[in-house]
Amino acid sequence: MANSSNSGRTQNPASSGHGQPPRQEPSHQASKAEAPHGNNRTESSKGNRRRSRKPGRPVAPWSLDDFVVAPKEDESRFHDLGLRDELMHGIADLGFHYCSPIQAAILPHTLQGNDAIGKAQTGTGKTAAFLITIFNDQLCNPPEAERFVGEPRALVIAPTRELVMQIGADAEELGKHTGLQVATLIGGMDYQKQLNRLTNSVVDLVVATPGRLLDFMGRRDLYLDHVEILVLDEADRMLDMGFIPQVKRIVRATPAKDRRQTLLFSATFTQDILNLSEQWTYEPITVDIEPTNVATDSVDQKVYLVSSQQRYQVLKNLLRSEDCTSVIIFANRRDQVRRLHERLCKSGVSAGILSGEIPQAKRTRTLEQFKHGEIKVLVATDVAGRGIHVSGVSHVVNYNLPEDPEDYVHRIGRTGRAGATGISISFASEDDAFLLPDLEALLGAKLECTHPPKELLI
Repeated sequence: MANSSNSGRTQNPASSGHGQPPRQEPSHQASKAEAPHGNNRTESSKGNRRRSRKPGRPVAPWSLDDFVVAPKEDESRFHDLGLRDELMHGIADLGFHYCSPIQAAILPHTLQGNDAIGKAQTGTGKTAAFLITIFNDQLCNPPEAERFVGEPRALVIAPTRELVMQIGADAEELGKHTGLQVATLIGGMDYQKQLNRLTNSVVDLVVATPGRLLDFMGRRDLYLDHVEILVLDEADRMLDMGFIPQVKRIVRATPAKDRRQTLLFSATFTQDILNLSEQWTYEPITVDIEPTNVATDSVDQKVYLVSSQQRYQVLKNLLRSEDCTSVIIFANRRDQVRRLHERLCKSGVSAGILSGEIPQAKRTRTLEQFKHGEIKVLVATDVAGRGIHVSGVSHVVNYNLPEDPEDYVHRIGRTGRAGATGISISFASEDDAFLLPDLEALLGAKLECTHPPKELLI
């Protein structure tokens, strides 16, 4: 369901292409009196950082005639949205033909410049929705004045490093024919390398975690006073992780809410989230897509009743089965993940670990090894698990039942992706079986609880 209200912001036709841009932005030559709040620099300091954009790469001839998608009843095509051809080329390369429900509901509004609040589970296409909005706006509204390094036109804030990296990778793929530049800023990685990315060329979109973004702002290496589109992804997770004070500081450094477009996405609409959206958005439309099934039909969900002592033996035998080709194991705490990873390695299992205490460079290498099949098993916490988008994951194992039922949905969503089928196995023992009713209430269905097969208990 999408509810819209008329925005007081002025719409203007695109200078080129057939897409509709959001609005006329304040000129980058505006005087300090006209500049958005948060800008306390002098013109001389900006002059030292003046750069021009490098010429774009030659692009092979391509037109929409090369990307034919037949109209289909009850489906929305990307062709029908009036997107720029450079963007449609990226969409075609990715094999996107029809919009997902949230894309179909939200894009007609966000492409016109409306603020939006979207309720969406992971894997529903929300990332592509806000990236398409950003890229189409920037292509239709090229800057009128010279740009400066460290002044992005769009900003996406996400709660975890893995999610930021995934959004950045998606942006590179979707926007590879646009000539627009993307930078990701995350903690735990070399600051200087990330700074070099910002200063070697003019960056159009920055995707960042709150803490690392504040580092760059504090050192005056990044300025947000020319941000035209602000995206807050997984707002509920940022609230749970205590990031909201940091996010408030970041939002205050961007133009006022009636001078930027703001998109806020959350898996849940709690009162806290609604209060924040009221502070940060300007006459937003609201899109609430309720999934037909909270848990995907492509995942076979099993719950094994085991004692605490049996849990590891069942897991070890499960990993030896031929159909367990690529497995993600979730535990609730860092110390549980660490101990489980050590036990698996001693048992000869090819396993990697993802948790907040692991250096980011090592986490990145581990995830790449898992994607390429060099390691069979990932052991992860929920925080590190966000942003894991790997095709071909055969099994997800909940070594502990999650304390937050929403995390269960995110966990099992790591398998059964892109039309494939997957298996989710959860262990329930005397110390966490009491969490099952809350899971079932969220799923709207009973979970079948059985004892594990005898071969897994040997």
